[in-house]
Amino acid sequence: MITVEDLYFGYQADRPILAGINFSVARGDLFALMGPSGSGKTTILRLFNLFITPWHGRILLDKVDLQRLTGKERLGMQRRMAMVFEAPALFNTSVAANIAYGLKVRHEKRATINNAVQEMLALIGLQKIARKSSSLLSRGEAQRVAIARAMIVRPEILFLDEPTANLDPHNVSRIEELIRTVNEQFGTTIVMTTHNMGQARRLATTVGFLYDGQLVEWGDTKTIFTAAVDERTTAFISGDLVC
Repeated sequence: MITVEDLYFGYQADRPILAGINFSVARGDLFALMGPSGSGKTTILRLFNLFITPWHGRILLDKVDLQRLTGKERLGMQRRMAMVFEAPALFNTSVAANIAYGLKVRHEKRATINNAVQEMLALIGLQKIARKSSSLLSRGEAQRVAIARAMIVRPEILFLDEPTANLDPHNVSRIEELIRTVNEQFGTTIVMTTHNMGQARRLATTVGFLYDGQLVEWGDTKTIFTAAVDERTTAFISGDLVC
């Protein structure tokens, strides 16, 4: 579904953040991009979601080069995607209103929106606080609302940037179960970043290891965790790689 070919990007002309990145993600896959902080994981998600443009190389979605899209085509492609950032940036309104936002801007009928919001509230287990202000939510609750807000428009691809960062174990477990449900129940292709190797191992069907702007290794999760080819991947998994 997604193909990355020889991708280069940086914010300064002489300092590339990503260099020579190549990998692919199959439709329906749950792909986890592992790596230490500062390795370029979030930058890849921003490139996928068309927030920024690569210096060199191509990103293909269903064989369509994202960099060759016109304005209208670009909008249409973005509507096939959704992204949830590490810090859940919610609107200063109720839980239900936050979740409904994507359908409201698409001018869906009120009944359609209400039914979809109830479905999403049930999915994230927050029916009882639908009218609660987002400003009063815990970090874990806010992240679940952010995922529901992304999923209400039924994206084909969901990008998650460190979705459980700074959460306690209970909320990590709740979010991981939600991610697994979204992937399996809705068939949503998920690309997520994480520095939590246990999380990648639990959730992902395929993983990649990004280090110092280079994709060191990628492939089937079991193979990478039990028989990695590159010694840097092995060192990162074992905790011996100094980041």
